[in-house]
Amino acid sequence: MARDTEQARTEGTGTPKRGSGSSHVYKILRNEIIDLKLAPGSPMDELQLADRFSLSRTPIREALVRLSVEGLITTLPNRATIVSTIDFLHLPQFFDALTLMYRVTTRLAAGHHSADDIVRMRGKQEEFTRAVEARDALALIATNRDFHLEIARAGGNSYYTELFVRLLDENRRILRLYYSSFNDELPRKYVTEHDQMIAAIAARDVEEADRLASAHAEQIVTQIQSYITADKRINAHMSL
Repeated sequence: MARDTEQARTEGTGTPKRGSGSSHVYKILRNEIIDLKLAPGSPMDELQLADRFSLSRTPIREALVRLSVEGLITTLPNRATIVSTIDFLHLPQFFDALTLMYRVTTRLAAGHHSADDIVRMRGKQEEFTRAVEARDALALIATNRDFHLEIARAGGNSYYTELFVRLLDENRRILRLYYSSFNDELPRKYVTEHDQMIAAIAARDVEEADRLASAHAEQIVTQIQSYITADKRINAHMSL
């Protein structure tokens, strides 16, 4: 318990709070999993993690429960816990659903948004732009999610919003691959696409908003597919 208290103090809280050690572990492991620093299939051993973070097993276990709820770690039948694998087998279904949600939510936003919705979209776009300029992949994933969440909320259909957020959250590592394909230096034209989507929504141009959202999704899907399937074998084309 003393170690938990000390950990809470090092987080700058001044006064230790219950669960602060667990939150600290959760945030670090979550970022490492999304950033692929912890590879799919890596073991998540409570004792090793307790030693790494200088905490008791209780906050470690609490952090692992949160990661499990998010689908980032998996407990196997033999009770071993690992970083969840990436489901490449069902990737086409993910792409199909992702593209549909980009289009549906953007169309609805163009038809139903309020002036305040546009203000919030622009605010999230500013955050996304700063993440692009900083080449911060984790911030890119988070701010991109928040930007499209504002668009979905502006559409006024909570079911579509929940589904879209689920897609963006459950496949953050796939989106990490997307940014990795650019070496985290995202071309400026992809930032511009967000601006164009906001403009179409603000103008209540449903068809243009749909076209932009479809094109935006298409380039994401194409880029991820090309990155995953690229032939990186060193000796594949060697003359013998």
